[in-house]
Amino acid sequence: MRVTHSLALVAIAVLQMDQEDDGRIWGYALSKKSGVRSGVLYPILDRMMGEGWLEDYWEESAEGKKRPPRRYYKLTDAGRTGIGAVARKVEQEQRFSAMKVRFA
Repeated sequence: MRVTHSLALVAIAVLQMDQEDDGRIWGYALSKKSGVRSGVLYPILDRMMGEGWLEDYWEESAEGKKRPPRRYYKLTDAGRTGIGAVARKVEQEQRFSAMKVRFA
């Protein structure tokens, strides 16, 4: 997978969110954390799922909540390897230097 600036932002945010909230990652929170707008985020998430890096599932019930059920993403073992490789590339390449400050 080609590592773009947006992919790098999402990958780093996914790794961070995997450590929080029992590994439950959902789109809106991921968009806020990564700074990537939804029109770019969801195609990236679809590509990550296609690579086997993420699995998705729906919240069991949103009863009593004033919102629709959330779609969650879970990092797979292959995802830890693949997204970890993206994170290492971000650390090594000069073109991602501004990102290093943001996520330090």
